Amino acid sequence: MKQTADGQRGDDGTPLRYGAIWGDGAARAADARHALRAFLGNAGRIGRAAVPSTLAVDAELATSEMVTNAIVHAPGPCGMTLELTDDELTITVWDSSTEKPAPKKVDPRRIGGHGMHLVHTVSDKVVVALRATGKLVTAHLSLASNPKAAGFAGPAVAGLFPG
Repeated sequence: MKQTADGQRGDDGTPLRYGAIWGDGAARAADARHALRAFLGNAGRIGRAAVPSTLAVDAELATSEMVTNAIVHAPGPCGMTLELTDDELTITVWDSSTEKPAPKKVDPRRIGGHGMHLVHTVSDKVVVALRATGKLVTAHLSLASNPKAAGFAGPAVAGLFPG
């Protein structure tokens, strides 16, 4: 895995950025979550306001699902970039597949296939950019009140799993 960190001066309004690239077969969702937690933890130490814990949990879920999709559905290398501004956290995962991911209809009897639905549920906006050699999937999570986060803990997930 190769990593980069840019814009570490967060107190002047400069976005904080982090990037990781994984070789073919080397990506792990746990590594991506760990990188996200370290990135968010470092933000407070360099002059950024702390990211609300509920948003951090949503960001971990989105990161895990997006990286898992890259691992499962795209051969070859993949990567992730994180960017934190005063208003928003963006999580971008790129991979080598040119197939556009889409949320599947919720089916509580289905095992798997809920990842993009969960990403859309916890994000304010999800953008997919297809490229000749793959795609970028970007989840935008607002640092202001996150109305989707409130829905995530309730009926959105309760309907996913029989119980």
